[in-house]
Amino acid sequence: MLLLSEGQMSDHKGARLLLDVLPPADSLIGDKGYDSNWFRKALADRGIESCIPPTKSRKQPIDYDKGLYRQRHRIENMFGKLKDWRRIATRYDRCAHTFFSAICIAAAVIFWL
Repeated sequence: MLLLSEGQMSDHKGARLLLDVLPPADSLIGDKGYDSNWFRKALADRGIESCIPPTKSRKQPIDYDKGLYRQRHRIENMFGKLKDWRRIATRYDRCAHTFFSAICIAAAVIFWL
């Protein structure tokens, strides 16, 4: 299942939506925006190891697998390639389904090339 959220939605709200449709996995790599105790506990309850760096405001830093976290660059590279498509970077489409269709087409072309 793919999920398109609004652009200004916080990571915590997105994580709540994501949690219900998460497939079985060994680990989840997330950025500092997903660092919260309730999200880490929800992942642990599902048997998923969280690889999320702690925010600077955390009093007790939580350890994470830095080697695994380095793999996150692949996700960031994909978003960078998608933003090479001007239609996606500037979000010409007003309707969410049209914008999502443009993302799917761009992702297919990028994968094919």
